Amino acid sequence: MYYLAVDIGASSGRHILGSVENGKIVLEEIYRFKNGNVKRNGHLCWELDRLFAEIKNGMKKCAEIGKKPSYMGIDCFGVDFVLLDENDNILGDTVAYRDSRTEGMPELVYEKVPYDSLYERTGVQTQLYNSIYQLYSIKQTSDHLDHAKRYLHIAEYFNFLLTGVKKNEYTMTSTTQMLNVEEKDFDKEILNAIGIPTSIFTKPEMPGTVVGKLSPAIMEETGLDLTVLLSAAHDTASAVMAVPTVDPCIYISSGTWSLMGTLLPQKNSSLAARNAGLTNEGAHDGSVRFLKNIMGLWIIQSIKKELNDEYSFGQLCDMAMASSYEGKMDVNDDAFFAPESMLTAIRDYLAKKGEKAPESIGDILRCVYHSLAQSYGETVKEIEAITGRTYDAVHIIGGGSQDEYLNRLTAEYTGKTVYAGPTEATAIGNLLVQMLGAGEFKDLPAAKKAITESFPIMKIEA
Repeated sequence: MYYLAVDIGASSGRHILGSVENGKIVLEEIYRFKNGNVKRNGHLCWELDRLFAEIKNGMKKCAEIGKKPSYMGIDCFGVDFVLLDENDNILGDTVAYRDSRTEGMPELVYEKVPYDSLYERTGVQTQLYNSIYQLYSIKQTSDHLDHAKRYLHIAEYFNFLLTGVKKNEYTMTSTTQMLNVEEKDFDKEILNAIGIPTSIFTKPEMPGTVVGKLSPAIMEETGLDLTVLLSAAHDTASAVMAVPTVDPCIYISSGTWSLMGTLLPQKNSSLAARNAGLTNEGAHDGSVRFLKNIMGLWIIQSIKKELNDEYSFGQLCDMAMASSYEGKMDVNDDAFFAPESMLTAIRDYLAKKGEKAPESIGDILRCVYHSLAQSYGETVKEIEAITGRTYDAVHIIGGGSQDEYLNRLTAEYTGKTVYAGPTEATAIGNLLVQMLGAGEFKDLPAAKKAITESFPIMKIEA
């Protein structure tokens, strides 16, 4: 039996077919497509029509090669959404989270709901891009909320286009700063306080829930007849599901962002957690991903792009390792969120902080790598202090787990044993939801054991 994971990232998406053979999980990349923001009406936006066409293209490819999945799930980045009118048409443009429309919105929301109350109820740290501030920006600048009938995150919207069924999903909703974690539902007191109609939301459902069969039109177009399930729709939730251990640990879902944290049975919205910048987001089983958003490889990716992709990531690592530059930066500074020039932003930041000026690209890269690892080390200490427990290992999962230089630095700065892999963690987590639902594995520990037997996991001692 085949299962299809559609994994949509900020820069690309792919279709991964999964199956189980002799107890091992087998992956096959079927289709890959580009993603990115486009400028539309003065804002950074997603091209949803094109992305949905690409989702269908990958599904058609499965049919063409004769490997037809029985189930599929879609995971995606968090916080972004569509508002649908009474005819299920999208109201306005689908603005991307790196757009500047939310500037000043947190302060306006705090006038209605003080931040300490917002954090206590949702457990989610303020990030300028959170869905609550995007919605409040829409409220300030248009009448779209007056005409909206449904709110769907991007992955949920694609599920609707495939099946005709609208469902909100728990892990994705947990990123919005609008979910009451105890009730596992949109917090109506918060929504009422800021004037957002509660009627456009439905109670989020858990990963593994059936969305529905493909609509007849999609079946005919793609040549597939399958059931769409809710994956752990937030890509980090899917990735964390693929951490190859059931033991308590620190994880880093390493990619454009570095999401670093641990799993807790319930949220921790203490003052210490709030002051440390830690957030509480939903995991696949209803537990909590207690984590920090760290800027991650976005900075390296931006430098690579600014250098016209002249160098591979391996060559950039070599440049960093050849440097002896000692300057450090706060990788989470807003200056690095979406600068016109990442290289200029770093040089300006270091100058303002009184650091020695970097003399080469290698100096800048070494600064970024060591600063990232230093941030990981600081975050481990914060999590251990707040949870009151010591963790023996850091599991690095996702595409960034291939960066051996950063893995070694992570072991050095955290003082922990590092396990790197699996690389395809997000797709694997997406597939595990489907496979567990179909009975391929008796439980999650059995599935995690299969991960360790199916994919290479590198061990780096501190």
